[in-house]
Amino acid sequence: MNIRAAWGVGLGLAAIVAAGAAQAGSGASGVPASSRFCDRQQPLTAHQQDRLLGFSAVVRKVLGASEGDAVLISRSGLDLSRFHIRYSHAAVAWRSSTGDWSARQLYYACDERRPRIYDQGLAGFAMGIDDPSLGYISIVRLPAEAAQALQRASQDSSLALHLLAKDYSANAYAYSLRYQNCNQWLVELLAAALGNLADGDDLRSRAQQWLRQAPYAPQPVNVDSHALMFAANFVPLLHLDDHPQDDAFAMRLKISLPSTIEAFVQAQLPGSERIELCHDGQQVVVHRGWTPIADGCRAGPGDEVVSLD
Repeated sequence: MNIRAAWGVGLGLAAIVAAGAAQAGSGASGVPASSRFCDRQQPLTAHQQDRLLGFSAVVRKVLGASEGDAVLISRSGLDLSRFHIRYSHAAVAWRSSTGDWSARQLYYACDERRPRIYDQGLAGFAMGIDDPSLGYISIVRLPAEAAQALQRASQDSSLALHLLAKDYSANAYAYSLRYQNCNQWLVELLAAALGNLADGDDLRSRAQQWLRQAPYAPQPVNVDSHALMFAANFVPLLHLDDHPQDDAFAMRLKISLPSTIEAFVQAQLPGSERIELCHDGQQVVVHRGWTPIADGCRAGPGDEVVSLD
């Protein structure tokens, strides 16, 4: 997969943030809006790549200490602080028989204009963080039985593909079969694993039914701008026609995000553990627990600090 297509991994809600710029420039540039969401605006320098590789090495070490062979992993993307969102993209990280870790995820293949399932090494996953000077990764370890079920489900290619929607929407409604974003695919995979759901063409429908009964209830995202809300009229990766009309009018969209998935896992599987890591270009902070690291990657009491120098 080429670099441009790889940048399509986990567009998520970040497309909404860029929608205003896309509206202003879509007619003049001649470049499709979806293409601009798929390309990193500035290539990484050698120094930035070195720092991100150092960050991914610490993530790999933390994962290596895990007893299970599958965890949930999320990364920060574009700046979503206006929505009070730190993480935009989640995946399943799994350990191979050789001890190597990879992230299995839904990504939007920009060149093909369709969603696909993609396995990516941890270094590549970390490189997907948009800001090379400040990045966050969250890891959720599941209890042994749930971790085994998630690993089996994630490695079942037929099941994973039956959970893949035909069409991608960055702001996909959590309970519609019409579209899907990266996080929605993951939570439906989690439902198939925890619910021990049989494979089949109607798997997405049964996974969403299981989630409703669990219950899985994503907190609405407050979209604070009508211009952003109705960007779906001109941005190919945004849609409103799958959302309940009342939600659209209230500008409160129920979208699957890493935070909603983690909250669901914490409630459903009390033995789960969370580890958050961040880097500021100089050091890595490793924080254990369900409380977030302070903004700006500031270490708190009990946090581990690893220098990148």
